[in-house]
Amino acid sequence: MSRPGTPSLLRAMNDRAVLDLLISEGPLTRTDLGGRTGLSKVTVSQLLGRLEARGLVEVVGAQTGSRGPNAALYCVVPTVGYAAGVDVGPDGITVAVADITGAVRGRGAVPGGSDDLVDGLHKALSAATAEAGVPEDGLQAVVIGTPGVVDPETDSVDLAVDVPAWSPELPEALRRRLRCRVGVENDVNLAALAEQAHGGAAGADDFVLLWVSRGLGIGIVLGGRLHRGASGGAGEVGYLPVPGTALPTVVSDPRAAAFQSLVGGHAVCALAARHGLDDSDPAAAVAAAAATADHPLLDELGDRLAVGVAAVCVVLDPSLVVLAGDVGRAGGAALAGRIQRAVPKIAPVHPAVRTTEVAGEAVLTGAIHVAVATARDAVFDAPA
Repeated sequence: MSRPGTPSLLRAMNDRAVLDLLISEGPLTRTDLGGRTGLSKVTVSQLLGRLEARGLVEVVGAQTGSRGPNAALYCVVPTVGYAAGVDVGPDGITVAVADITGAVRGRGAVPGGSDDLVDGLHKALSAATAEAGVPEDGLQAVVIGTPGVVDPETDSVDLAVDVPAWSPELPEALRRRLRCRVGVENDVNLAALAEQAHGGAAGADDFVLLWVSRGLGIGIVLGGRLHRGASGGAGEVGYLPVPGTALPTVVSDPRAAAFQSLVGGHAVCALAARHGLDDSDPAAAVAAAAATADHPLLDELGDRLAVGVAAVCVVLDPSLVVLAGDVGRAGGAALAGRIQRAVPKIAPVHPAVRTTEVAGEAVLTGAIHVAVATARDAVFDAPA
């Protein structure tokens, strides 16, 4: 049922539009806000008065003009809400706490190896909130990124082989402790959202992010929205059947799955050994190959990756493929170029293939991005 355009609803919509503008483009004056929204000066003044009374915006300075009095500059009060992003991976747990503008205020981490992820996450979260100067119950949202298939309806996680200690009780334990919204998302999906918000996929309606590390996966964005699939299994490209590989069942070791066995960490190490490179770290081996002008390891790895990329793109036909993960990042433009040239030879598609532009911790960046967006909904859309 559609909602009628009541005055209170229209005020709420205008308030949210201005808050979003101040987040993305602020600080702004009343005139700036009127010009960008089409609202009258009187409406903008009334709106800002409401938001100031709610403690959501404040004056942070003045804009000097050639005529008349200086115009007050408004921005969102950063401390009206906080959110936490969490990266749960094989090497440990990392937490970052950000304010409502997305600025990170505190971090915490615990190393991998613990059998109690609930306790480990609590420790990392306590460290991050302490550094941020925020009580744990002051968070409005938490988003947890993890390997594995995450059911979008239940938050249950399957096939998290790189995090064998994953606890199904973790999300609910956090909800009880923090009394806020707690979500779970696949790590590669979060990397794709980070690329869309902060990287080279900004403005691309349809793209896939190919994550190449010790594990393998893709994040799919169609029509500007993340595509998870009915059960969260969209993007588990490691199971893609490809020529020349066995077809183990899903219940077997995912590391032996078809496409995974061709381009995953173990396969890259085997390639490195065959080409006389250090085979102890797949990313380091690919980086060493990329440092030379024309290394055969990149040719072979690029051809292998192109098989999977072509299979995905002939179904989805995205305009862009982003190469990410530590192995993908190590291969850089040299590896991306090989994939881009090889794909049209296999299938009638021509996606651009580029390396990620998200620096550092892509999964954590994506988790923060989603958590902050959720926190904004909780704070900005709350009844006045």
